[in-house]
Amino acid sequence: MNKVITVLLLSLVFCFAAAAQTTAPAPTTSVSTTVAEKPKRQIFRANKAQITQVQTLLKEKSMYSGEAAGKLDDATRASIKTFQNGNGLKETGTLNRATLEKMGIELTDKQKLMPVSQNSYSSTDSAQKSATSVRSTASVMPKTDSAGSADAKPRKVIFRATKDQIIEAQKMLKAKSMYSGDETGKLDDATRDGLKKFQEANGVKVTGTLNQITLEKMGIQLTDKQKADSAESTK
Repeated sequence: MNKVITVLLLSLVFCFAAAAQTTAPAPTTSVSTTVAEKPKRQIFRANKAQITQVQTLLKEKSMYSGEAAGKLDDATRASIKTFQNGNGLKETGTLNRATLEKMGIELTDKQKLMPVSQNSYSSTDSAQKSATSVRSTASVMPKTDSAGSADAKPRKVIFRATKDQIIEAQKMLKAKSMYSGDETGKLDDATRDGLKKFQEANGVKVTGTLNQITLEKMGIQLTDKQKADSAESTK
């Protein structure tokens, strides 16, 4: 009997010793690491319509002689550099916000949210101009008075002749021996040269463009939209 009790006691002592030496495994904690995504840098890009307006403007200033095709080719970039050099802008050859604003070309709503880069200016007052741009960016939404009316700046209307008007102009220029090309309805270089001859002969500012004054001088009918835009711009 004593032996049985002794064996039981030894067994209990052994079990307690084993339990004391055995440690419960530490619970594993799952640490979720969130990688902070770096915000994408917004790149200012001019759209095709803006590039076309720029090319037309540069042609009027005799800085560009190519087509107003809406593409930033080498000739267009070189002309943009010439414009930038004469207007206190850094010569990049790109259509950044500062250049478009200097040309008086309307920005899109998305472009208005992008501030002007200080590197866009070649003069020492770039910081001041950039600060002005930031203020204008912050006030993209039109101001409203107590009556709730929006004080929105009216958009500048750009006059464009239609294809039919260009064809009529080409017919008239051919009749006056000022143009010898086809009646394509496109303002190519030959047509612009013919327009310049007509404008010079009729006391109109020589631009090579088919503006409202030139159409009226040629006796070509304006569209209803052109008439409405003209009336709006004179208000």
